[in-house]
Amino acid sequence: MTEVHRRMLSDENEDSPAKCRERRRRRIEMRRLASVPGAGTPPPESESHAESSSCFANGKRIRKSETGDFPGASSLVSSGDDVETEAVQPPSGFPLVEPTFGTMSVAGRLREMEDAITVCTNLCRPEINERRPVHFFAVYDGHGGSHVAELCRERMHVILEGELMRVDHTDSSENGNGSSSGISEKRQLQRQGGDEVEKWRTVLKRSFEKMDEAALNTCACGCVGFECTCHPMDMEVALGGSTAVLALLTQEHIVVANCGDSRAVLCRGGRAIPLSFDQKPDRPDELARIEAAGGHVIFVNGARVEGILAMSRAIGDRFLKPIVISEPEITFTKRDQEDECLILASDGLWDVLSSELACEVACECLREGNPSSVVNARSRMEDEGTGTLYPSRSILAAALLTRLALGRRSSDNISVIVVDLKRS
Repeated sequence: MTEVHRRMLSDENEDSPAKCRERRRRRIEMRRLASVPGAGTPPPESESHAESSSCFANGKRIRKSETGDFPGASSLVSSGDDVETEAVQPPSGFPLVEPTFGTMSVAGRLREMEDAITVCTNLCRPEINERRPVHFFAVYDGHGGSHVAELCRERMHVILEGELMRVDHTDSSENGNGSSSGISEKRQLQRQGGDEVEKWRTVLKRSFEKMDEAALNTCACGCVGFECTCHPMDMEVALGGSTAVLALLTQEHIVVANCGDSRAVLCRGGRAIPLSFDQKPDRPDELARIEAAGGHVIFVNGARVEGILAMSRAIGDRFLKPIVISEPEITFTKRDQEDECLILASDGLWDVLSSELACEVACECLREGNPSSVVNARSRMEDEGTGTLYPSRSILAAALLTRLALGRRSSDNISVIVVDLKRS
C-alpha cells in the first residue's frame, strides 16, 4: 500500500495544468491532421506544419490555408509563415522575403458567399520594380451572384502579372542622359520617378479593363462568349458584378487600386491612413460623373445608381454601363518604419467598424505577447474559447476583426486580410 501511495504522489505532476494544456494542444493538432485526406503522422518539429491540403500553387509558390474557426467560415485563413516556395534564386542583393499575413472570409448572416480573396506572394519580379518581388493581395465582393468575384479570384492576378512583365522600366529613362540636355541629375530622377508611377497606373488600369472585359464575356456557368448554351433569361438573372480592392506590396511602396466600396487601410504609428476611398453614388465627384453619363442616383435604402447598385464603380454589371465603370482609383504610399499593418476588407467589415477601430484592434493584437515567438513559423497561438490554433498573430488579428463585425451584427459577407508590415 505504501508503494502504491508513493507511485501516485510521483505521478501528480503528470496532471499539472501545463501538462494538460500540452496534451490538449497535441490532440487538437492530431485531429486537424487526421481530417486532411491522405495526411499521415505529424511532421517532426523541424518541419513547418501544413494546416490543410487546400494549397494554392502556380509553379512559384504554394499557399497553405485552413478553414475558419466558426460556422460559415470559408477556407481562406492563411499566413505567410506557412508559405513554401520553390528554389528560386533571387537577384544578388535582394533576398527572397515572404510577407506575414492572415486572412478570414465568412458568409456571416447571408445564405450565399459572394466574397473572394486572393493572396499571391512573390507574384513576379518585373523590370518596373527592378526585378524585386511584388506581392499581391486582393478582396473581391460580388453582387448579383458570386461568379464575377470568383472569376476575379482566378484571373485578376494572372492578368496583372502578364501586364507587369511586359513593362520595361528603362524605356522612359533613355532621354536626357547626355550633359547637353540641360537637365540636372536631381530633376531627371524626379522625372523618371514620375514616369514609373505612370507606368504602374497604366498597368493597373489596363488590368482592370481586361478583367472587366472577361467578366462581361463570361456566363455564370463559366462559358465564354457564344459557347454558352444557357437560356437567355437565365443569363440575365445571373448577371452581376464585383468590387475589387488590391494591394501590391514592394520593398519600398504600397500600391493600392480600388474599384467599388471595399477598402484598404494602413496602420502607421497608431493612426489609420486610408489607402482607398469608397466609391459611393452620392460622393460629389462620382455623382457628377454619373449625371454627366446620363445616369441617375436614386435613394432607396441609401444612394443607388438607377436605384439598383449601391456603388458607382464595379467590375461587370453590363446593364449599368457606361454609368458604372471599372476604372480603378490608384494610390501610391511609400513604406515607413512606423508602418504596422495593412488591412484590406469588404464592406461587411467597414459597415460596422471604423477604420480607426479596425487598426486599433489589429495593431494591439499584433503587438501582444513576445515578438520573438511570433516570428517562428512553428509557433501557435491558441484561442482558449474555441481551442483553435493560429499559426501567427496576423491570422488571429483577421479572425478577431471578423468576430467583432459579426458581434456588431454585420448583415453582409465579411472578408479580411491583415498584412503584418513589421515582420514582412
